[in-house]
Amino acid sequence: MMGAVVITGAGSGIGRALALAYAEPGRVVLLLGRRRTALQETAVQVCARGARAELQTVDVCDGAALDRIAADFARDFGPVAVLIANAGISHGTLTAEPADRTVFAEIVATNLIGVETTCGAFLPYLAPQARIVGIASVAGFRGLPGAAAYSASKAGAIAYLESLRLELRDRGIRVCSIAPGYVATPMTAENHYPMPWLMPVDQAAAKMRRAIDRGRPWCVLPWQMAVLGTLLRHLPIAIYDPIFARVAGKQRRTGDDAAES
Repeated sequence: MMGAVVITGAGSGIGRALALAYAEPGRVVLLLGRRRTALQETAVQVCARGARAELQTVDVCDGAALDRIAADFARDFGPVAVLIANAGISHGTLTAEPADRTVFAEIVATNLIGVETTCGAFLPYLAPQARIVGIASVAGFRGLPGAAAYSASKAGAIAYLESLRLELRDRGIRVCSIAPGYVATPMTAENHYPMPWLMPVDQAAAKMRRAIDRGRPWCVLPWQMAVLGTLLRHLPIAIYDPIFARVAGKQRRTGDDAAES
């Protein structure tokens, strides 16, 4: 599927890998993110593959800014074929820690509200048969210890994307929710616990592109995590709680920046 591609959180991790997965001669890729230097690094790699890279620094929580960017991009480059709402941040949060309240709000705003603002801004400019993609997480299947904000935000993103899929069903626009397990990115580099089936980010992006291009509504990867995720979603509380109460939680924020996906 040729046509313009828009990706949020394109400065690193999954966002950068997806930008490269879609970088083909004749394609325009709009890279969105908060860090201009990181976006410029992605743009160089995208252009090296023959595509045209456009970039804009923006916080996905800023709906007005996204509206302006979407309108300007559509005016200059036409309809968007693939919209990927990838921007996400992650840190551990504890309700017992008052200092974590601000972090909780930031994570939910970026990972959930940011998906809606991204989709809402670009929806008027999508091509017929376009793809909308949201990068969720297997962390949204059940509440994980020490990761209340991240789990809640990703569970909300999954539910939102499902509702959006139904909303757009009659318009021919395909909505795909992708729930990765562990992918080797700056975000997972902060984890200090075992990460089974950790995938190289370029391999994950290639699998994601195949799912997107095929119009799949739901994709969990790798397949081992899809099996485990299904089991976790149906595991009785009497079994789930004693096991996961002893699992190490995500690291809480120690600096000013949250890791991006």
